Amino acid sequence: MKNVTRRDFVKSTFAAGLAAALPYSRAQGANDRIRVGLVGCGGRGKGAHIPSFEKQKGVTVVALSDPDRQRMAEAAKMVESKYGHRVEQYVDMRKMFDRKDIDVIANATQNYWHGLSTIWASQAGKHVYVEKPLSHYIWEGRQMVNAARKYNRIVQCGTQRRSQSSIAKAIQWIHEGNLGRIRYITAFANKLRSSCGKRDTPLPIPDTIDYDTWCGPAKKLPIYRDRLQYDCSFDWNTGDGESCNQGVHEVDVARWCLGEKMLPRRVISIGGRFVFNDACNVPNTQIIYYDFPTAPLLYEVHNLRKARGSDEMPAFRGERVGVIVDCEGGSVSLYRGMAWDNEGKQVKTFSGGGDHFVNFIKAVRSGRREDLNAEVLEGHISTAVSHTGNISYRLGVKASRKEMHARVRDIPIFTDMFDRLLEHLAAHKINVKAGTVTLGPWLDIDRQNECFRNNEQANRLVRGFYREPYVVPELSG
Repeated sequence: MKNVTRRDFVKSTFAAGLAAALPYSRAQGANDRIRVGLVGCGGRGKGAHIPSFEKQKGVTVVALSDPDRQRMAEAAKMVESKYGHRVEQYVDMRKMFDRKDIDVIANATQNYWHGLSTIWASQAGKHVYVEKPLSHYIWEGRQMVNAARKYNRIVQCGTQRRSQSSIAKAIQWIHEGNLGRIRYITAFANKLRSSCGKRDTPLPIPDTIDYDTWCGPAKKLPIYRDRLQYDCSFDWNTGDGESCNQGVHEVDVARWCLGEKMLPRRVISIGGRFVFNDACNVPNTQIIYYDFPTAPLLYEVHNLRKARGSDEMPAFRGERVGVIVDCEGGSVSLYRGMAWDNEGKQVKTFSGGGDHFVNFIKAVRSGRREDLNAEVLEGHISTAVSHTGNISYRLGVKASRKEMHARVRDIPIFTDMFDRLLEHLAAHKINVKAGTVTLGPWLDIDRQNECFRNNEQANRLVRGFYREPYVVPELSG
């Protein structure tokens, strides 16, 4: 573990982590009302962004944008009935960005729209709160960082665990050496997902949706799943799968704990899409090994129940979603806020919450990106880490159990995770010997340049694919 003094830590990570949980005073001369424009009126935009901004003194949502006119109208009606004022509505987000009276863009679009919309908003002089995962491609995330720097914008990534003070306290306690050196971190998401369906004919697009705008940078293709909106997270064209969609939260907390500021040295992924014979194509069962210099990070995804016919979900040490840090002298569950020694005796607990949206507005008022708990650069690195695992998976081939074991047998902790994967598949009556599992290659990473060494296919996925005219520009920071 890198040496981190208590003073250094308190000045940086811990102070930032606690900031959102504490009351704040506005900067002198910064008492004007902050006017917010929301782009993306789905569940996250309507259910989290609007109330989280409206509840703050001096903050008002004044405009909405969404290519789905019906969804946008429902959000506008909610604002009027709940908060007592009307909002303007825009199908084209750029028209909303052009408004000089809007200070902040709340970006609750889907993954594939995050990059271009955030860059457009930054170019228009707006500060941005953008949902996770920050980007759809690694290169795209770096352009978002460059845009924030070039236009001097405050940009917060929606990895809200960064504002949870209990996690900041636990990480400080680990860094102080209370359990010795970090050996490895296991992060996991056991979240039940249902099949997205598989239609014989394309999904009809309602007249209320501007489908060209909805597709934006992604390929404009017919949809053969049952739902247009959220299930787009589980199609590579528009989404990034569970290990990035949910996984960026756990990867971000783990990387924070490790103190790592760059991508891992190498990565490998194994998994597949099992049980569902549907139109989506990302894995619903996946394991990933991120080889960081400080200590390895292992991640696993299970979107299926514990076994065929079971009502339970898999768990790791009693948790369904979490981050567990194994140290020389014990372990810490960062999500649960508990620490144990090597005999299993509980030795410490950590408590405290925080508000990520409050932290963002505080930084907007101060004009200091240093006040953000999840500044765009942090969001970029954590999202990029998650992308590397998926790139290994996407370059993988169906392999036998023997072939898979040969690739991981030299890493005991990853072999243990691989064995759990096999047990899980066996519980669903999946014949691993028949070559049903995808084995990704080990990919060596050029950490400085955020790409892969000697792998053209992998680097094509780093750069990404865009549809004219929705092309992410290359920017210098």
